[in-house]
Amino acid sequence: MATRMFSRWRLLAPSLSRIRFLADHAPAASSIPKMTVRDAINTAMDEEIERDERVFLMGEEVAQYDGAYKVSKGLWKKWGDKRVIDTPISEMGFTGLAVGAAMAGLRPICEFMTFNFSMQAIDQVINSAAKTFYMSAGEVHVPIVFRGLNGAAAGVAAQHSQCFAAWYTHVPGLKVLSPFNAEDAKGLLKAAVRDPNPVVFLENEIMYGQSFEMSEEAMSKDFLLPIGKAKIERPGNHVTLVAHSLSVQKSLQAADELAQHEIECEVINLRTLRPMDTQCIIDSVKKTNHLITVEAGWPQCGIGSEICATIMESEAFDYLDAPVVRVTGADVPMPYAKDLELNALPQVDNIIKSAKKLLNLE
Repeated sequence: MATRMFSRWRLLAPSLSRIRFLADHAPAASSIPKMTVRDAINTAMDEEIERDERVFLMGEEVAQYDGAYKVSKGLWKKWGDKRVIDTPISEMGFTGLAVGAAMAGLRPICEFMTFNFSMQAIDQVINSAAKTFYMSAGEVHVPIVFRGLNGAAAGVAAQHSQCFAAWYTHVPGLKVLSPFNAEDAKGLLKAAVRDPNPVVFLENEIMYGQSFEMSEEAMSKDFLLPIGKAKIERPGNHVTLVAHSLSVQKSLQAADELAQHEIECEVINLRTLRPMDTQCIIDSVKKTNHLITVEAGWPQCGIGSEICATIMESEAFDYLDAPVVRVTGADVPMPYAKDLELNALPQVDNIIKSAKKLLNLE
């Protein structure tokens, strides 16, 4: 018996040695850090509050409750009542207070629980914040960030699902940002807080809990992304897909499926809606000769409409082999029923069908 055991051990020994060798020389697990969009926004605010004593956060339930969506979690406990301030349920009131504080030299971050509620304060955002620098002949800056949820989430019906990207992008005096991933959220929010102008920062609830890899540079407290600069998320040669926020994710998913049919899409993440990086779009159209815009907002006077007009008026028009296609939300108030809601929002399949039709493959 002992002899048999010894013989088996001799047979297994080379295999065991190989296992040890592979274990000792196995590649290390990925050390690339990941961060959710929610944590990226939280980190950006925390770092800017620490960096500049003029920065503070205010809004409904942002302090003791850690934010309605937990975006401001831990900030009140760390920084106290003077830097993280709960407000009454009065958008017009606390937005006016925040704008006045910015005019007096502070740098408020004014959170709307959702931008649907910013309609209560649109006079403060547009007539006060956006126009004051111009009306004062450059004497009075309004360094404020208006941030919060924008667009549809899930099951919140017509009054909580509007995309206000086109609304605020229409207004001179405002800068409008719409991040896609965690790196966008952190770098753009920090840049927005440091900007001397009023900035509208449009977030998306569905993206809050999603994790993305963060570069070593993005983990730095000094990390900023330039306002007004788009990013090519995926290079391609056949069709340009231009999107912002959640629509970037859907465009990337569509591009992956189209690649299986040998259709290579170039996906542009706008990041900034005003000022828009039109040159990035023009350069891409010159390469692909086809353009599809993707957004969750309504079609009339939307972001896609602006991009269409820009291409029509630019040198890129002569490079188009087909008309520009817009993939948008349906031109109706958002339904509550789940199946109707899905049909009212642009889906991956809509982008795929539009691309194939544009290329005369359907």
